[in-house]
Amino acid sequence: MKKSLTYNKDYKKWLTDIKYKVRNVQLKAAVKVNTELLKFYWELGAEIVAKQTKAKWGTGLIDRLSKDLMSEFPNMKGFSRSNLMYIQKWHLFYTKNEAIVQQPVGQFVQQAVAQITQIPWGHNIAIISKCKNIKEALYYAQNAAKHNWSRSVLVHQIESGLYKREGKAINNFALTLPKPQSELAEQTLKDPYIFDFLGMTGKYKERDIENALIDHVTQFLIELGTGFAYLGRQMPLQVGGRDFFIDLLFYHTKLHCYVVVELKTIDFEPEHAGKLNFYLTAVDKQMRSNQDAPTIGILVCKRKNKIVAEYALSDIKKPIGVSEYKLTHSLPKKLKSSLPTIKEIETELGSNSKKIKK
Repeated sequence: MKKSLTYNKDYKKWLTDIKYKVRNVQLKAAVKVNTELLKFYWELGAEIVAKQTKAKWGTGLIDRLSKDLMSEFPNMKGFSRSNLMYIQKWHLFYTKNEAIVQQPVGQFVQQAVAQITQIPWGHNIAIISKCKNIKEALYYAQNAAKHNWSRSVLVHQIESGLYKREGKAINNFALTLPKPQSELAEQTLKDPYIFDFLGMTGKYKERDIENALIDHVTQFLIELGTGFAYLGRQMPLQVGGRDFFIDLLFYHTKLHCYVVVELKTIDFEPEHAGKLNFYLTAVDKQMRSNQDAPTIGILVCKRKNKIVAEYALSDIKKPIGVSEYKLTHSLPKKLKSSLPTIKEIETELGSNSKKIKK
């Protein structure tokens, strides 16, 4: 196969065309490096797939093409066998999944390419390697471009299942906030929140989680999402001559409002929403300015009953969201045997909470 392609006239002509395109890409690189390169990759992926099927050049095509292009362009890293395989896989991923989107083929491809060429090639490789379908892939491509995620942040978001968690928390935002803000506020919530970066085992209290979150404030802010600015922990509020303390206080730069986060290491109870409602009222009266939108509350608990949470929020006038947290997302099998199970941790948390109440 490799030898026959070397002397194949059609292959030589096609190779000459590719070399011409590469040189054009190099000329344009000073202006739009990433976009032009990825558009070329997309076209090259389409041509590789077509040549393998219609010209029947087979699997040896990529090996032969890699050697020829690397020989011609020794300073370019994108023509290794593995990268050409990714280019082929990238094109097939979106063209094979297009039926899911229920759009005309041409329209879908045009829209998809416009989005995926706005992020670096390494981001694209991570997305097609870790995402199961096109909707999930385009979600991460759009957010990576919008929020300027690094590759490591992108991989973290994919592995933590952000696509399935964002905007899923129970809340009363539609009833307590004007529509544009309520929709944006809902998107800021996740359910569950994944705190797997804490590495906590054994017995611990709400304050222990709080301390650990602040020690890992960068990862915590990434998990909260774009727009959260950390203001402080155990923030004091004085009401009626008494002192009260907010677990965590943030300001959201896109919603233009304070955000109060309360942590509970026990199951959600209706009185938790009442207490958080009290804190929101106090922040609105004592800290909120005329330029700020209404303060939002996020209650993060060990577990919640959906119906109980919805009932608890139904008559509350302040915007509150209720989410669960998880201390681990996934662990290698080797580590699972040496760490306590989630059930064991929850049992310890439950017994610890009873001691606190006493």
